[in-house]
Order: sequence, then C-alpha cells, then structure tokens
Amino acid sequence: LSSLLNSSRHARLVSRFSDLYAVERLEAQSLLRHYIDNLEMVQIIIFIATVEAFQAAKLSYHQFKLRVRKTLSPSHLGPEILEESVVDYIVRNLDLYDVQASINDVINAMNVNPLISFPPEVDFVLISSFIRETCRVAFAMQTLDSPLDLAFTSDPELYSDNKYRRSYDSEFTAPLVVYHVWPALVEGDSVLVKGEAITRRGALLPTISWLNFGPFLLTELV
Repeated sequence: LSSLLNSSRHARLVSRFSDLYAVERLEAQSLLRHYIDNLEMVQIIIFIATVEAFQAAKLSYHQFKLRVRKTLSPSHLGPEILEESVVDYIVRNLDLYDVQASINDVINAMNVNPLISFPPEVDFVLISSFIRETCRVAFAMQTLDSPLDLAFTSDPELYSDNKYRRSYDSEFTAPLVVYHVWPALVEGDSVLVKGEAITRRGALLPTISWLNFGPFLLTELV
C-alpha cells in the first residue's frame, strides 16, 4: 500500500511540475511583462524564482523534518521505523509547511541577485502566487521515497537534448546555452521532465552557477 501511495504521489507531483511550466509560469510572465519590456529578463527572473523556490522549500523540509523527528522520537512505538513515521506525519500534514517564510526567503534572494535587472517599482511580491505553488510542489517532492529535484545548471553549459528542449527563438546549431527558461526535473541521475533553454552564438552571458549565485564574469560565446 505504501508503495502504491508513493507511486501515485510521484505521478501527481511530476504532472504538477509540468502544470507549473504550462500555466503558472506563463501567468507570472504575463504579470511581469506589464513592468518589464525585455522578455529575456522576465524569463530569467522566473527561472531564478523557480530555482530559489526549490532551494527554500528543501531547506524548510529539512528543518521541519528535524522538528517532527524530535517530537515523535520519545513516544515512537510500533512496527514502523522512526524515519517512516516522520515522513508519514509530514505527508499527512503538508498544510503545516510555513510556505510564507519560504516565499519571503525567495524574494529576498531575488532582490540581491546580480543577474536581475528590473525597474524600482517592480516588487516580486507580484509573482508570489507562482513562488508559493512552486515551493509547495518542491516541498512535497521531498517526501517521496526518492525525492525529486531540479537538474544542476550553469552558464555557460553545453546544450543537452537529454535535459532541455530549445526555445523557438534559439539558434538551433549553437552548442551553448545562453540562458535557461525552465529547469529540468530529475530523480537521481534520471531526467523526468525536460527543461527549456535558449541557445545562441556570439552572446555575452554571465559565468555563474544558478544554484550558487555570486560574483560573475562576462564571457563571450563564439
């Protein structure tokens, strides 16, 4: 029964991740386009928000799991090992996840990200609904027997047909990713859902890891 439930939740969460790309991402993009003319910058903002949401949700899950383990440990009885009881409790109480704290962490990180350029009147609270849903999906993905995560990305990186599909406005013979529109979803080393990337020649882009924002250099691609 436990295996069947895990399989069902796995399928539902993978489908939900695809919905985030197809529905909520475009809604967030539409909201930002009212204030930011540059579509590339809007896409970069949404990509960064997605990566930061997963990071924040995974950290919150780890902290929540520690608290639940500490609470259940003194009174734990029965055939289940403690770890299974902890995860089962979290699955049954996903509404206890403090998603607002994660949203705040994501927005704070975005406000100081050197890759993001936006008008002063733009507040990323504008896309808090997208961030909230992404955090919730990412948090729930950590409760699976094999947690799901985003594929590691860096700029520049060689384009991979296994991880991405090219955006319609890409140069289809260009070997390097200029920037990412959407991350790939992975389970271990296996890609479950492809991401989306832009490939072009002769572009200037930051040399930076999306998962470790920091000082960056401008590198010319040829």
